[in-house]
Amino acid sequence: MKHIINFLYLSFGLLFITSCASKKSMTKEPAKGEISKQSTQIPAEEMSKHLFVKKVIDNGVYAPNIVGKISFQLTRGSQRISAPGSLKMRKDKVIRLQLFIPFLGSEVGRIEFTPDGVLVIDRIHKEYVKATYDDVAFLRNNGLNFYSLQALFWNQLMIPGEKQVKASDLENFRVNLTQAGDFYPITLVKGAMTYLWNANKNNGRIATAVINYVNSQQEKSVLTWNYQNFKSIGLQYFPSTQSFTFTTRQGAKTRQHGEVTIAMDDIKTDADWEERSTVSNRYQRVDAEDIIGKLLNSK
Repeated sequence: MKHIINFLYLSFGLLFITSCASKKSMTKEPAKGEISKQSTQIPAEEMSKHLFVKKVIDNGVYAPNIVGKISFQLTRGSQRISAPGSLKMRKDKVIRLQLFIPFLGSEVGRIEFTPDGVLVIDRIHKEYVKATYDDVAFLRNNGLNFYSLQALFWNQLMIPGEKQVKASDLENFRVNLTQAGDFYPITLVKGAMTYLWNANKNNGRIATAVINYVNSQQEKSVLTWNYQNFKSIGLQYFPSTQSFTFTTRQGAKTRQHGEVTIAMDDIKTDADWEERSTVSNRYQRVDAEDIIGKLLNSK
């Protein structure tokens, strides 16, 4: 049980850290009229690239809710810990991960992201973390908020600093339509950030998202988020397996902070569940910075 609690906090830290390279984003299907208007203003080759980006955007799941039982796994070096759980997401409202005791089914804890901040509840020790995205220094400095995580969890493109991907944003994406293999790389550069999505040439589904950050001191961080086992939700498809890693480099020292894998047993669109969690007044609050600091400095 102690391992699962440690797993809960490590997962919380990794979910925070892996998003520190992103800014708020969500996707919205551009109006057909807007795309048609653009087609008269740009060369045919560029229009082909824009249409492929639009195809990727159009793959976004329309359902406002995605829920399902999951197998949650954290790997750090030679340590691998697994736990059953559940994933509940409501578009623009909440991303909630719950972990359970194997075989018994009792909840160990939960991680909940909302536009207001993050909540982590430890049921065993009756502790909780509650923080806004400005409460954690490196998150605040990198502009992290709820929508960056949402774009990653929902398998979508993003424009950092923008609330939605509009038709006028298509020109910001670069697409290599001559790339060999099964995927076209879509790139976006914003300051010190480079975003890369590998999307299937035929169906436009995103298979991998990679976010690179290099600052003026040549400190580098790389987030790699992989999507597999797509299953249908209405007319769209959603990845039932997601995994992500976060790597940092300072000088000659490179550190991988771990890999998280979320495998959904089933994908449903149920709406009958509470949107926000509440914390008992018997629980003690602990500091988010302490947990993040321990994770960043751990070997």
